[in-house]
Amino acid sequence: MFQGESIRVSALQDGLVELCFDRKEDAINKFDKRTVSELQQAITAAAAHEGLRGVLITSAKQSFIVGADIGGFGALFSKPQQEVMSSNMASNRVFHALEGLPVPVVVAINGFALGGGLEAALAADYRVLAQDAQVGLPEVKLGLFPGFGGTVRLPRVAGIEVALRWILGGEPSKAPAAEKAGVVDFVAVPESLRDTALDVLGRAARGELDWRARRSAKLGPVRTDGVDTNAIFEEAKRTLVARMPKHQPAAMSALQLLQEAMPLERDGALALEAAAFAKIAKTQAAGSLVQIFLSEQLVKKAAKRHASSGRRVQRAAVVGAGIMGGGIAFTSASRGIPVVMKDIAQGQLDLGIGEARKLLSKQVTAGRLAQDKADGVLASIVPQLTYQDFNTADVIVEAVVENLQIKHRVLRELEDAGRPDAVIASNTSSLRIDELAAPLARPENFVGMHFFNPVPMMPLVEVIRGAKTSDTAVGTVVSYALSMGKTPIVVRDGPGFLVNRILTPYMQAFGRLLADGADYEQIDAAMEAFGWPMGPAYLNDVVGMDTGVHVAEIICAGFPERLRRTWKDPLQLMVAHGRLGQKNGLGFYRYEISAKGKPVKHPDPVARVLLQDVQAEGPRSFSDAEIVERMMLPLIVESALCLEEGVVASAAELDMALLLGVGLPSYLGGALKYADWLGLERVVELSERYAALGPQYRATPAMRAMARERRKYY
Repeated sequence: MFQGESIRVSALQDGLVELCFDRKEDAINKFDKRTVSELQQAITAAAAHEGLRGVLITSAKQSFIVGADIGGFGALFSKPQQEVMSSNMASNRVFHALEGLPVPVVVAINGFALGGGLEAALAADYRVLAQDAQVGLPEVKLGLFPGFGGTVRLPRVAGIEVALRWILGGEPSKAPAAEKAGVVDFVAVPESLRDTALDVLGRAARGELDWRARRSAKLGPVRTDGVDTNAIFEEAKRTLVARMPKHQPAAMSALQLLQEAMPLERDGALALEAAAFAKIAKTQAAGSLVQIFLSEQLVKKAAKRHASSGRRVQRAAVVGAGIMGGGIAFTSASRGIPVVMKDIAQGQLDLGIGEARKLLSKQVTAGRLAQDKADGVLASIVPQLTYQDFNTADVIVEAVVENLQIKHRVLRELEDAGRPDAVIASNTSSLRIDELAAPLARPENFVGMHFFNPVPMMPLVEVIRGAKTSDTAVGTVVSYALSMGKTPIVVRDGPGFLVNRILTPYMQAFGRLLADGADYEQIDAAMEAFGWPMGPAYLNDVVGMDTGVHVAEIICAGFPERLRRTWKDPLQLMVAHGRLGQKNGLGFYRYEISAKGKPVKHPDPVARVLLQDVQAEGPRSFSDAEIVERMMLPLIVESALCLEEGVVASAAELDMALLLGVGLPSYLGGALKYADWLGLERVVELSERYAALGPQYRATPAMRAMARERRKYY
């Protein structure tokens, strides 16, 4: 009857027709321009079938439809708002046609029906879901909300409370929850999904099920059944305000849309949705979150490509049972890779095992892990004071103190203790991999593996390739990081590698602002309002002032001209007065331990008095906008330099490293995506304005060329 590239239509018995989504040369079904066009042709073909009594919608893939083609969003969202709205209205006319067929329509949902997949299913009269399938509307996680009629059909099918919860939350639901919510009508075992859906269709075609009444309910206003919907919306609004990420307006816009569209009939509500969707699609958050999704896919592919050159890690070893080493050992063991953990002090080993026991206990208490599984994880971490059994490890991670001489001694010992083919990885945050490799007999087996603290929680691992590091060593460590549930990004050796190098001029900008008379509490407030999880003063306190000074000195020494400091360093001043941050309770702020054992921040007038020593011209007033510009511009410039110099392979990998490693606000999409949003012309203009502050603020020649040619990083 119809055969396209994404859909086929075939006749069944008794006047029934099957419309099957089966995207050629692809493992999944998704809604792109071609699929929407073919859906219209398929509906037309089905409607023309002589004696048509019902339509069954199925999928030939492992999942029904995973959503819209996110790769096509960039081109669509770059169009004027009116064109985005018109595009959505055109797509919605196809779903109207599906909903307007003069016979019952039943959809059989297997695997996942997400976003546009669920929206298509909502246009049918009955939904039959496999027991192991999931459905949901995750668009809010992309800075969007449903645009194929989901905000209109879901509240009319399942009620306004379900619609608010599903659309604003964005989480998929399993079969029992979806059936209880009224989003699907029947649940079937996977093996009989198609037969069950055919049975439902047959019953509807025979008039045993009143499909016309169900369809009619979707065409009018949302039924309230006497419920106080104003109270429901107010409660949803309060909840949303409390948890809504900064500068991500999609959820609140969806809530307002749902409220405004409730009293309207379907077509009026759909017109509102199209207009609201077009508006939200043009926001910075939508563009950035869509790019993050695409960048995540690119990073995963790059990691798999690197891992293919390495070996599978079955056993590991860690030297150093401190916070980092203990965290690495725990994360490895909890992911099924047993690990030997060595330290020179029994107390450190006890501390490392104690921390692992505490983390496991929390998981058991929360019901995320069975006690016997937790016991197994703990038993797979073997603490010891010698190098015994290090010759069984595929990867050995060195996590001792950041001191070149000490690391050299330990690394030589590891070469002797490990197998000749074992990969040795240094968890260093600032020391050059080539310098660390100098005394090694097998530098090709040596690589950097920079974890971020706290290791069990932070997803990023920088894998640092030295000049002599082999592809096998890089691939093996990437494979190990993936096995640990981490996101590895391969970078080239150099001062600070990638993330800390980019963060250094950002922190220099903070120091320069203080020296120029700015108030650190205002700086923190401005940067937190901008979207950072914590301002730079607070961040320095959390990291440790002495650690920050040490890392900055090493990185700045690698770029003596560009990262030179011409002002008194506030961090060095703090360290000189014994103010190290949270670790000793005094930093820019004063800290007290709460009843739950967490440090609580308090203002400290003493710090402000001390800082007068670095403020040669006394306090000065700055606007929040100027603070943001002075803080963010050096970060953009350094990011551009890292990409230009080949420290990292792509803009996507660079931006993902910043998002995962330092908590850069997600609505920015990364430093380079933020530069694209500002426009390189604007970045260069800011560079000219602040050029007198130093080389950290000066756009590169390549950036200036991009500005002239109106090019972007994405």
